[in-house]
Amino acid sequence: MKRQEIEEKVKAFLIDELEIDEDKIFDDAKLKEDMGIDSLDFIDIVVIVEKNFGFKIKPEEMKEVTTLSQFCDYLESKVG
Repeated sequence: MKRQEIEEKVKAFLIDELEIDEDKIFDDAKLKEDMGIDSLDFIDIVVIVEKNFGFKIKPEEMKEVTTLSQFCDYLESKVG
């Protein structure tokens, strides 16, 4: 799966599933501070990623992930 496809899927579920405003979604956006993703949203993200990308997110692998770009990097490393 190409990076652009990953970014498109992520943007789509952030807008559709988590109802995040499109103008808050940019590469360097911080997941918690800028986009308002909390622990309950993260549970939804785990389910959505498993459904769309076919693997389970391991919380320990997400400790250093703070921005949207880093999150896409993480997904790309798993599905690439």
